[in-house]
Amino acid sequence: MEVVQASAMHTNEVAVLFDAYRSYFDQAPDFKGALAFISERFKQEDSIIFVAFDKDEIVGFAQLYPLFTSLGMKRGWLLNDVYVLEEHRGKGAGGALVDAAVEYGRKTDAAWVMLQTYVANNGAQKLYQSKGFKKDTNSFYFYLTL
Repeated sequence: MEVVQASAMHTNEVAVLFDAYRSYFDQAPDFKGALAFISERFKQEDSIIFVAFDKDEIVGFAQLYPLFTSLGMKRGWLLNDVYVLEEHRGKGAGGALVDAAVEYGRKTDAAWVMLQTYVANNGAQKLYQSKGFKKDTNSFYFYLTL
């Protein structure tokens, strides 16, 4: 399993995975929208995307968004998306993508890498905990849909 930082040359492959990722979370398939969204991330350079290869096939991706911590006066990273094609799960791609995201955080002198996952997503929780992530017991997260 090889993980590399994606570039614009990976746009179509990432968009296919991104559309599948969204469908996994009960969103209607929308390849055209996924392609536009991923294209814009590369164009604006406002996210970092890693891709996992199994031989010559891209089988998963992870996407980081920058945040900042006022108290720590540093950048932080939100590991917003981690997805591996179902037929490639259990082969180490998810762990390798998380490792790449954490290493990128270290390389950029970030204060932390944070993520969230559904309460029922036990597989993802096991992976994240095995990589050293801890559940936040100090903060609540509130959302306002706009």
